[in-house]
Amino acid sequence: METVDIERATAVTKAITSAEDAILLSNSNKIVLRLMPGDVLARVAFDGEHGFPQELELARRLLESGSPVVAPTDLSVHERDGFAITLWRYYEPLQEIPPAEYAAALQRLHVGMREIDVPAPHFMDRVREAEAILSDRAVSPDAPEADRELLLATLAERGQAISTSGAREQLLHGEPHPGNLLSTKDGPLFIDLETYCRGPVEFDLAHAPDEIAEHYPGIDRQVLDDCRLLMLAMVTAWRWDRNDQLPNGRQRAEEWIAQIRSAA
Repeated sequence: METVDIERATAVTKAITSAEDAILLSNSNKIVLRLMPGDVLARVAFDGEHGFPQELELARRLLESGSPVVAPTDLSVHERDGFAITLWRYYEPLQEIPPAEYAAALQRLHVGMREIDVPAPHFMDRVREAEAILSDRAVSPDAPEADRELLLATLAERGQAISTSGAREQLLHGEPHPGNLLSTKDGPLFIDLETYCRGPVEFDLAHAPDEIAEHYPGIDRQVLDDCRLLMLAMVTAWRWDRNDQLPNGRQRAEEWIAQIRSAA
C-alpha cells in the first residue's frame, strides 16, 4: 500500500478495534499491524482484494484438527471505508526455529491439510498468473527482454515437469517461508494462509530454507529441485509487475534472475 493508504487503513483499524496504537509490521498488497495494548495482530486489505473469509474458515478447520497455525481472535471480516480487516493472535518473536522443528511443524500442517476438503486453486494457477504478468508488456514494462524470455521458459518447463512427475498432490500452505512461521511459547505456528493451493508437498518445501527438506521424510528430490526453480521464477515475475510494492523488489528480481540463469 502507498503511505496515504497505510495511514487510512491504520486509522480505520484503530477505530474498529478501539486500539490505542498500531505498529506497522509489514506492507505489500496487504498491511500487517500490531495493535496496542493487547496481543492482537490485524491484517488489512483493500475491500474486494482479499480472500479473508476462506482464509478464516481454513484456519478454523486446521485448529480443530490440532494443526500448528495461529488462531484468529474472531471469525469476522471487519469492513469499513474501503478496507477489510481480520484479527489474529499476536506472538512476541522468540528464538530462531531449528530446521528439524521447522520441518516437523510443516509436516504436521500437511497432515492436517490432508484431512480437509475445501475448494482450492492449483499451484499451476499461480504459475499462469506469473506468466500473464510477463506476457503482457503493459503490466511488466520494465522487465528486460532476455530476463522475460528466461522466466517464461523456466515457468513453462518446470511447471510441466512437476505436473507430469506423478507426485502426490494435496492441500498446501502455498508460501510457508520463514516470515510465515512464528516461534512461539506454543511451538512453531504458521500464519498467512491466503496463499493455500493444491500441489505436491515439494512446492511448499521450495519456499522454506534449503536445509528444511533434509528433515522432511519422503521427498522427491527432482520434484523439489524443479519446484525451487519454479518458485524462484514466480516470485521474480511478480517483482516486475508495475504495481508491485515489495520493498527493494527490483533489486531482488535482479538477484534472483542471476540465480535462475546460473541454474539454467
